[in-house]
Amino acid sequence: MIKLVRIEVCGPHELALHFSDGSHGEWSAEPILARDTVLTRPLESEAYFRRAFIDAGALAWPNGLDFSARSLHEELARANKLKSVHAA
Repeated sequence: MIKLVRIEVCGPHELALHFSDGSHGEWSAEPILARDTVLTRPLESEAYFRRAFIDAGALAWPNGLDFSARSLHEELARANKLKSVHAA
């Protein structure tokens, strides 16, 4: 089971995600923000966005919004943005 092991803010709405399989990639929340829902609106604030944390291996925010590591891993892989520490 893939889990997040570390996150780093790397832009106003971007995070570097590090997964338990050693892979990593930069994820943008812009498509999520475009949904403009009660849960996504707070993330528009850069200060609130920076409050992201890992909860049981998932990406989460204090308002209850969360994303599974598996879905984030798959999204980055589909976009060819997932890198492995073992890649040459």
